[in-house]
Formats: sequence, C-alpha cells, structure tokens
Amino acid sequence: MKILDSKAGALTNFEVLDLLRSRGAGTDPTRVIASVSPSEFKVFDYLENSAACNQTREIIQKFVDACKKFDLAKAEILNIINTRPSSGVEVYQIIEDCDIRMEEDTIHELVETINQILPSHQLTNETADENNEIEETAEENNEMTS
Repeated sequence: MKILDSKAGALTNFEVLDLLRSRGAGTDPTRVIASVSPSEFKVFDYLENSAACNQTREIIQKFVDACKKFDLAKAEILNIINTRPSSGVEVYQIIEDCDIRMEEDTIHELVETINQILPSHQLTNETADENNEIEETAEENNEMTS
C-alpha cells in the first residue's frame, strides 16, 4: 500500500474495511492467496464484527449531512460513526464539553438520529455464544479468586 497524502484525513472504520475487502481480505478462507498481511487480517476480523460491516458510503454521507445541525467537529462525527453510540451516556464520552454545548433534548435528538440512520451491528448466534462463554469463564474465575 502506498500513501499518497499522509494528511488527507482520518478514515472511518467502514472505509478501512472497504479497503481491506478490495484487497481480498474476505475472499480467501485460507488467508494465503490474498495480498493482505496477517495484521491486516486481524483488523479485518475486528471490523467485520463491528457496526462498520453494515455501513455504506450513502449511509455515512446521510449521517454527516444530518449532523450539520448539531454543530459537531469532524473528529466527533468520525467517532460517532465508528463507535455508533446508542445512548446519551455514550454520546457524552465522545463530544467534548457535551454538557455545555448541548442541551438534554439535543442529545436525545442526536441519539435518535444515530439510531435511525446508522445501522446497528447484530451479533450472530455464534458470536453471541462466544461472548456468553467468555463472560461465564470470567465469572467463574472471579468466584474462584473470591
């Protein structure tokens, strides 16, 4: 990969995922043929299990346009797209001086906009089972140490 302009701007998780897909990250089940490094496969696997896997360029553009009325910085919009917060508490963590810049109603409206435009990531049954196993193991380890 050749960097043409190192100061062109930050990428959304969707854009990184799209790049990795275009390089063949998702098409080679053996991960031998594709021209993608092992670390890029790890990034691909992570992004495939995030909200980015359900996003499109059109959805992102629609969301960016809808955010203009909230007077958010580009970095804040990028973080919202990448993390897809679903509650006001999560929005407070992303927006600098949120309590000063936004009223409660505005935050609620932003959360509604996020929920309406940005698709949520639905866990597959397999992923949900893995997460449950990890949680059960963690609980068992906590019980043993208590």
